[in-house]
Amino acid sequence: MATKRVGLIGFPVEHSLSPIMHNAAFKALNMDDWHYDAMSIPPDILRLGLREPRDHGYIGINVTVPHKEAIMEYVRPDEKARAIGAVNTVDFRSNIGTNTDADGFINDLSAHDVPLAGERVLVLGAGGAARAAVYGLAGAGAEVGIVNRTKSRAHALIDNLRASAGIDDVRVMTLTGASKWGMSLIVNCTSAGLHPHVTQSPWIHGVPFPVGVTVYDMVYRPANTALMRQCVAHDGRAIGGLGMLARQGAIAFELWTGVAPPIDLMQDFLRRALEKATKD
Repeated sequence: MATKRVGLIGFPVEHSLSPIMHNAAFKALNMDDWHYDAMSIPPDILRLGLREPRDHGYIGINVTVPHKEAIMEYVRPDEKARAIGAVNTVDFRSNIGTNTDADGFINDLSAHDVPLAGERVLVLGAGGAARAAVYGLAGAGAEVGIVNRTKSRAHALIDNLRASAGIDDVRVMTLTGASKWGMSLIVNCTSAGLHPHVTQSPWIHGVPFPVGVTVYDMVYRPANTALMRQCVAHDGRAIGGLGMLARQGAIAFELWTGVAPPIDLMQDFLRRALEKATKD
């Protein structure tokens, strides 16, 4: 029985939890002829590096930093990937590259019953994760504001989404101004608070923290970030990013296999792997 292979490319990839959750799903579904692995490809040999999985019969790959934008030159980006400006999933059978981050994020908010249509949502950050978040939030009917340390980057994000997706009603704000805006949801798309910098928060000390909001922190290690603790201390609801990781992976899984994976099981294996890493 020939093995059907999928995997992840990035640099580095040794820390990735994607093989754990995908292979757990394959095992649970008795898909013993499928296997997910990870391949470390330096940025300067990306084009050559892509030949390895292609030539060895891989069905498809996930793509992580620093290749999400550069790989667009070597695949056929679909409408979603072009709008977000990055590819994180490729199906080699069609050579189509897509982006599952926005849908994984929105699907996890939906799973947590977080309302979006007509709601004010504050996005912290202006990098690739923020661009996917704004794309998804705007598509869900939310009113979106962005706070970033460098305002020019936030304006550039908006300009890019206006050109690529027709999204033009996003506002750039200061954190002080945003604290009075009356949003119901704050989304952290920065790396502030990511292990090992667990004491960092993107919410600057001295700026009043809004009471009763929901915080969605895309950081999933640690499971309870400094921003999430700030939120709970102000009578809010805090949600970590582990579900987004599982759900964006689940979309890729179904794209490659035609089978919907057990998302709860994938999240459980991710959680266990993170707990083990914390203890180690």
